[in-house]
Order: sequence, then C-alpha cells, then structure tokens
Amino acid sequence: MTVTALVFDVFGTVVDWRSSVAREVAAAARRIGVETDGIALADAWRAAYAPSMDRVRKGELPWTTIDGLHRAALDALLPRFGLAALDEAARDHLNRAWHRLDPWPDSVAGLRRLRHRYTLATLSNGNVALLATMAKHARLPWDVILSAELFGHYKPDAEVYDGACRLLDLPPAQVMMVAAHNGDLRAAAARGLATAFVARPTEYGPAQTRDLAADGPWDVVCASFTGLASALGC
Repeated sequence: MTVTALVFDVFGTVVDWRSSVAREVAAAARRIGVETDGIALADAWRAAYAPSMDRVRKGELPWTTIDGLHRAALDALLPRFGLAALDEAARDHLNRAWHRLDPWPDSVAGLRRLRHRYTLATLSNGNVALLATMAKHARLPWDVILSAELFGHYKPDAEVYDGACRLLDLPPAQVMMVAAHNGDLRAAAARGLATAFVARPTEYGPAQTRDLAADGPWDVVCASFTGLASALGC
C-alpha cells in the first residue's frame, strides 16, 4: 500500500463514549440530589444519534451540528431519567460531556507511534469545536481535524470521504480510514480509500452484538491502535 494519511472515526474507535458519558450523567444527578442509571441514559442518548442525522439527511431538519443534535436528544431524554430539574447551565455542561470523552487505553500510545510515519486526521460526524476540545482533553495528537461539518454531510455520505481526500490533497488510495465500525469502512472503501478495522468489542458494553469482528475485506484488521501501528511498520 502507498498510504500516507490515516483518517479516524472517533466515537467508539478512538474514545470510550459509553463509560465517559455515564460518569458525567451520574455526576449531574448527584449535584441535584437524585439517582439515575447513567449507563442507560448514555445508551439511549447514543441510540438517538443515527435517527437525528437521518432527519438532517432527509431535509426534515436544517444542517445541525452534532452538539445541536445531542442537545435536542438530551432534552427529550432527561424527564425519562428523572433529571428534568437540571437547569440550562447544567444541561449545557452535560451536553458537552461529548467533548470530554476519555480515550481507550491504547489510543494515545498507538497514535503517537503512527504519527511518526503518517499524517493523522479525524474523520468524524462530531463538529470541529467538539473534536478540538476532545483532543485537548484526551491528549489526542492529531495533525488535522476533519469533520463532517466541513462538508455539510454526515457519514456514511460519500461527500465526507471525498472531501477528506480533497482537503488532504491525496488520492483515495493514499488515505486509510480507521474505524471500529464495518459500515463506516464499507462506505470509505466504496470511495476508494484503504481501510483498517480496529475491534472495540465493548463499545456498547459487555453485551455488544454489533461490530464484534471485521466482516469485510479490509486492508488491516487488528485489536488495538498499538497493533495497528505494528501492522503499518511504526
């Protein structure tokens, strides 16, 4: 392969959204003196992600950042979880939990190794501000932050993958999409990008049923970012 740049899915691939969000939900509940199931709220919040983007894709909503979609979903979920008493400041802080997600244990070490040889960029549906803040929080050593926001489309729309290659000034074959989600890789491969599957079998918790293993002819399959670095000669 002649890959010179790696672009990364972020939620679930680089960072552990479920544990991070659940922790912040529990903290928000404690501050107002109630108990709630932080894991269940995190799962329900994430479950609203794809349907929210589909509403934008279908024209039912104007272009809306992930921060905006997350906030609308949060406001709808809070009463179900006994958190309707959260005021505006508390809701805004909790919504920004997605800016403060912790990396998987191997993420930072693997990215640092990969960066010696490759240009590293996000390629996430998260908006630019979210991804930049997260990079500071999690110490993620990106060279470039690329977001679906830049293209006015959400993955897996072709415009996102095409746009990343255009901004990196590289043909698709020189760009590798790295993700823990087979669907993301299928969409990237359809646009000519190289592909790497990194398994995250607990992204959705111990009972996860999706994306437990690679289900396509991806160029690299591994179990960690440090394994990816080794596979790519770093």
